[in-house]
Amino acid sequence: MLGILWGLVVLLFAFWVLGLVLQIAGNLIHIALVLAITLAIYNFFKARDV
Repeated sequence: MLGILWGLVVLLFAFWVLGLVLQIAGNLIHIALVLAITLAIYNFFKARDV
């Protein structure tokens, strides 16, 4: 599950950079990136507690 999440983070980061360069749907990509990073941090700390 953690591998899938990191893959999602990398994919959204790539879309975020692409959106910044091409000015495509900037706000939506920023929101998705923030959500993905928040989930990654949450899962990182959750995995360390177990």
